Amino acid sequence: MLVIRRIFVTYHLKIASEHRETAERVHGFHADYCPVARTIRDCVQIETRLEIEAL
Repeated sequence: MLVIRRIFVTYHLKIASEHRETAERVHGFHADYCPVARTIRDCVQIETRLEIEAL
């Protein structure tokens, strides 16, 4: 039987440099408002990473 214990997500964003701080701030709490993350967070470890490329 397959059991998922961890999920790793990398967000790749291309944004203007003046929005970098906002993107980093939102990345810090976005999972609290994601229905899927909220549903599985008690049984599956979710780890996210943010990679930003300036436009």
